[in-house]
Amino acid sequence: MVDLRSDTVTRPVAAMREAMASAEVGDDVYGEDPTVNALEARVAELFGHEAAMFTPSGSMANQICLQLLVPPGEELLCDADAHVVTYEIGAAAALGGISSRTWPAAGADLDPEAVAGMIRPAGYNAVPTRAIAVEQTHNLGGGGVIPLSTLRALRGVADDAGIGLHCDGARIWHAHVADGVPLATYGGLFDTLSVCLSKGLGAPVGSVVVSSRERIQRARVIRKRLGGGMRQAGILAAAGEYALSHHIERLADDHARAARLAEALAPYGIVDAARVVTNIVPLDLTKAPIDGPSLGAAARERGVLVSVVGPRRGRLVTHLDVDDAAIDRAAEVLTGILRGA
Repeated sequence: MVDLRSDTVTRPVAAMREAMASAEVGDDVYGEDPTVNALEARVAELFGHEAAMFTPSGSMANQICLQLLVPPGEELLCDADAHVVTYEIGAAAALGGISSRTWPAAGADLDPEAVAGMIRPAGYNAVPTRAIAVEQTHNLGGGGVIPLSTLRALRGVADDAGIGLHCDGARIWHAHVADGVPLATYGGLFDTLSVCLSKGLGAPVGSVVVSSRERIQRARVIRKRLGGGMRQAGILAAAGEYALSHHIERLADDHARAARLAEALAPYGIVDAARVVTNIVPLDLTKAPIDGPSLGAAARERGVLVSVVGPRRGRLVTHLDVDDAAIDRAAEVLTGILRGA
């Protein structure tokens, strides 16, 4: 089976399992797990921030960041397809008391001036805007990379308004490899970041919150409140350490394989191959002779798993467990289905 549903389906490689088995551990709630502490220090340094904190999931990491920046009853701005408002089950409102308002989904092609026009200052009996969140790379935007110039402009917008800027950096490693922007440059633009170790990098679990030392102290309280305090978590952190050492630069292989898939499918009018720059191949089936669920079912019967994200939308994601032969097989199956539809 060729599984192209997500880059979260990867399994730890043998050497990663060995690192996990031999990890030195302690009680992380007491701050005494040396492997967790080393991972947090490493990630903070990579992004040029003072501190970082390991969490069980990317959703928890995002929600902690939002609570650090937005008090209950006040407002977050993000795009309509942002993970924090589409795939986190209303957590910002339910757990943080955060009101959210969105701009029309544009993936990585956001307009800082339009975002600036949405900001509400405190007073006038309106909900004040306290933070902006962006996603790098953008999941539902087809793995698009927000240009550095756009992010710098957005930083200026946030500074002018005196509000925070958060990065959902679940796949920021892909942006770093695709556009060559140093991780510390990205880090310097944001007040908070959440970065994922289990999307693309191949760790079995875990994300990291990155921010100032003062915010990370507050973040530890929020993590505990959310049930994220873990004990001998170094077993998991060791997987993250291994991933950072061995699986970042190889993301270029995933990008190349995604481009091959996109080029194979482009003649059928369902992919704009020029816009596939990382590891996500979005499928637009609005003009195709087959809908998303039918394509997904037909591909599964032939041994290829496709993510169906809407009646006429699908997604293919390349990752550590998909080699060149698997890409060839997936292209053969999918083009065969499209030809016969």
